[in-house]
Amino acid sequence: MTQHVLWALAAFAFVTSITPGPNNLMLMASGANFGLRRTLPHMFGVALGFGAMVVVLGLGLDRIIAQSPLLAQALKWVSLAYVIWLAARIARSGAPEAGGPARRPMGFLAACAFQWVNPKAWMMALGALSAYSAGAGGVAGVALVFVLVNLPSVAVWAAMGQGLQGFLQSPVRLRVFNLTMAGLLVLSMLPVITH
Repeated sequence: MTQHVLWALAAFAFVTSITPGPNNLMLMASGANFGLRRTLPHMFGVALGFGAMVVVLGLGLDRIIAQSPLLAQALKWVSLAYVIWLAARIARSGAPEAGGPARRPMGFLAACAFQWVNPKAWMMALGALSAYSAGAGGVAGVALVFVLVNLPSVAVWAAMGQGLQGFLQSPVRLRVFNLTMAGLLVLSMLPVITH
């Protein structure tokens, strides 16, 4: 892997990992509702799940999906339905109530699995593989760079959410925040719907 390709891939990974998308919006909501420590499994699931997705796609799954428009359409609609379901969960969440059912943030395995229905993750993985795998040490090189860049990038979003916890002590403000995050999550799917 040349230094030039490494820096270009790292820049691509940083820009695509730090910008808003379904993962980052959910991490910000999780940080605000549960704090950074309880959001760690979600963060690691995003980073490692995405790395695993890059590897599996790079080993040939991307070509299988590209050859099946029906499968690609099915993935699109499953992704949309799942993101809408997650947005509804965020919209309905609120401050933990004494004696109420325990709320939990998204766990490691759920965050890993979410990468497969996250359209932004697909765009990132396919774009990186097509542009950088030849010069970045192959599929494994691309996956490793993404994991190393993605984890601190997603941590920024969870930390921003935690930073809002003091402001969100008001049930009204927390409700508005959660509704806003849910709406933004659904809006992040517009490119999928219109494409």
